[in-house]
Amino acid sequence: MRALVFDVFGTLVDWRASIISALERFGAERGISCDWAGLVDAWRGVYVPSMDRVRKGERPWAKLDTLHAESLDALAERFGLPSLDAADRDWIVKRWHELEPWPDVRAGLERLRERHVLSTLSNGNVSLLIDLARHANLRFDTILSAELFGHYKPDPEVYLGAAGLLGFEPYEVMMVAAHSHDMKAAAALGMPTAFIARPGEYGPGKHVDLATDLAVDIRVRGIDELADLLCG
Repeated sequence: MRALVFDVFGTLVDWRASIISALERFGAERGISCDWAGLVDAWRGVYVPSMDRVRKGERPWAKLDTLHAESLDALAERFGLPSLDAADRDWIVKRWHELEPWPDVRAGLERLRERHVLSTLSNGNVSLLIDLARHANLRFDTILSAELFGHYKPDPEVYLGAAGLLGFEPYEVMMVAAHSHDMKAAAALGMPTAFIARPGEYGPGKHVDLATDLAVDIRVRGIDELADLLCG
């Protein structure tokens, strides 16, 4: 195994708590009352359907920032935010560029970089991932995104394209993620898999993806534990 590629949202960063916190401050500063947690959950709820429309050819390719903006527009009136101006709308969408990492991530990545090539492999667009990595101080050797391949995960073009750009065979590139769809898609292409349990991703009492129905190569509770196994 030569490289590790990482899903980002949920696996490396706590998107839910990060965006809720930012929007609560936004609302307090502007005197806007809103169920911010409900908005964020609904926003994430249309994440996969918005990408599936692209994957199924129901709409032309669009980067994730564009899909996030369109989804926010569709939810704004439902959550009492019909009068957002363009600047506020863009600011809210950009919160996906400034997410906080889980506590185990930063140090774990540093250890893994000593022995492996590290890259993102996210549905986030390239500019989003660059901003996020710089904000969270997460160091990778390169940034790989679904945007580079014109496909969204779990399309095989994303995983095989990543291995190809890194110059490795699929069996030399481990997919690291907190989501069953990444594990299943990567394994089907001959990539080793590492599942990171993130029971808090969707908030208290919400759906927890434990990939219990899948055979994965490694199961851990954090990037630090993955580094313990792979680096000693």
